[in-house]
Amino acid sequence: MKKAIVLVSGGLDSATCLAIALDEGYKCLALSFDYGQRSRSELEAASRVVQSMHRIDRVEHKVMKIDLSMIGGSALTDQGIPVPIEEESGIPPTYVPARNTIFLASALAWAEVEEAEAIFIGVNALDYSGYPDCRPEFIEAFQNLIGLATKVGVEGCKIELQAPLINLTKAEIVLLGVSLGVNYGLTVSCYQASTEGLACGICDSCRLRKKGFADSSQPDPTRYSSRPK
Repeated sequence: MKKAIVLVSGGLDSATCLAIALDEGYKCLALSFDYGQRSRSELEAASRVVQSMHRIDRVEHKVMKIDLSMIGGSALTDQGIPVPIEEESGIPPTYVPARNTIFLASALAWAEVEEAEAIFIGVNALDYSGYPDCRPEFIEAFQNLIGLATKVGVEGCKIELQAPLINLTKAEIVLLGVSLGVNYGLTVSCYQASTEGLACGICDSCRLRKKGFADSSQPDPTRYSSRPK
């Protein structure tokens, strides 16, 4: 069976991405990261999502520890930088420096070891926070890197970097996930979710998630905190 490494954060997009990879017939090796993130409950959500989609030995899950809080520089890895609650222009302080580059490099290493044909990442460049490592240009550049920096690439084999959500709106992502049976009630997308996984409802990620459910006319299963953070 063909294999794929799928980055699974525990959020809405990555859950949809895992469902897509399974629907395309891949044995999925789900990879999550304990990277010193503010919202620790997303790791529990990632585990729930993977378990909900486990289909007869077609899903394996690893959690890799890479402590980006040691360098900080982001509201998601540095408790001294507040998560913004108002929309801002430019790249917001929730951007984690080089996060997707680091995550994809780790996924690529595992893909080489497992002889996987693909890596799936749930980045989106329409309804998103403006992160530079979520753009099509980044995906294209990393695909070129795969061919240059790996043994399999030099020997002529190809690991395809797939970003199936990159040109979809959040509403389109929700509808696609619903059609594939994704239980979004298991996911956590909030930048500052509580230890119980309750969403703040006011951060940028919560706003985009709310918009996706509203625009798609789908019920929002998100569990929100009773008081803003």
